[in-house]
Amino acid sequence: MCDTCGCNVTPGNAHLVQPGGRLSKTEDGREAIDILHGLLHANDHSAEHNREHFNKHGVLAVNLMSSPGAGKTSLLEATIGVLKDELSIAVIEGDLETENDAARIRAHGVPAIQITTGSACHLDAHMVHDALHQLDLDKLDIVFIENVGNLVCPASFDLGQHHNITLLSVPEGDDKPAKYPVMFRAADLVLLSKCDLLPVLDDFKPENARRYLRELASSAPVIELSSKNNEGMDAWLHWLFSELAELEHRCGEISAAAETA
Repeated sequence: MCDTCGCNVTPGNAHLVQPGGRLSKTEDGREAIDILHGLLHANDHSAEHNREHFNKHGVLAVNLMSSPGAGKTSLLEATIGVLKDELSIAVIEGDLETENDAARIRAHGVPAIQITTGSACHLDAHMVHDALHQLDLDKLDIVFIENVGNLVCPASFDLGQHHNITLLSVPEGDDKPAKYPVMFRAADLVLLSKCDLLPVLDDFKPENARRYLRELASSAPVIELSSKNNEGMDAWLHWLFSELAELEHRCGEISAAAETA
C-alpha cells in the first residue's frame, strides 16, 4: 500500500502517528499527520487546476474506478469502437506496472498515456496533470481516466474529473457496495459489468446491488451492461452524451459571463 494517501495508517496502528505516539513526528521534527493533510491539500489544489484545463477546452473528464479485472479496459474498448468516428477520445491509464492496458487502447487508434505508479494504489492529481501535458486537449471531447484497480483508495483522491464511475462486475458479488461504501458513495454512476455472466453466476442479484447502494443514501443511476455482447451499451452511451452536452452548456455559460464581465 502507499504512503501518499495514508492507507498504511489503520485503526490498529493509528496511535503510533497520533500526538505523543512513537511515530508521530518525522526525523526532522514535523508532525506526521500534518504532512499527510498537506499532501491531500496539495492534491486538491492540483485537481482544481486539472479541472480548469478540462473546462477551458470543453473536455469531459471521466474517472473509472473498480477492483482489478472488473472490465474497465474492456468497457473502454467497446466504447471507443462505437464512438471513435463521432467523438475524439483519449485515455489516461493507471497501473502499478506495465503498459498492457494502454497498448490495448492504442490498438484502437486512440491516444493513451500510461501512468505506472510503482507501489501507489491509486492515481493522484499530480500524475494526471503530467499526463495532460502529453495530450492536445483542443482536439479532444472526452478523456477517460482508468484508475488503478482498487476499491478503496482511488475514491479519496480528486483528479480534476467531472464524474466518478464505479464498475461492479458480476463475478465479484452483489454486496460490494456494502463492503466498500466510500467507493460507491463517490460514484456518480454505477455500471454492473459482465452481465452476460448472470445466467451462469445466478447468485448475483442486480436488485441486491441496487439495494445496498441505496442504503448508502446514494442516488447514482445504475446501468447493467456487458462489453462482450453490448447489452446495456446504449444506456451507457446516452449517459455520456448527456453529460457531454451538459458540460458544453455549462462551459458556454462561463465563457459568456467572462465576456460580459
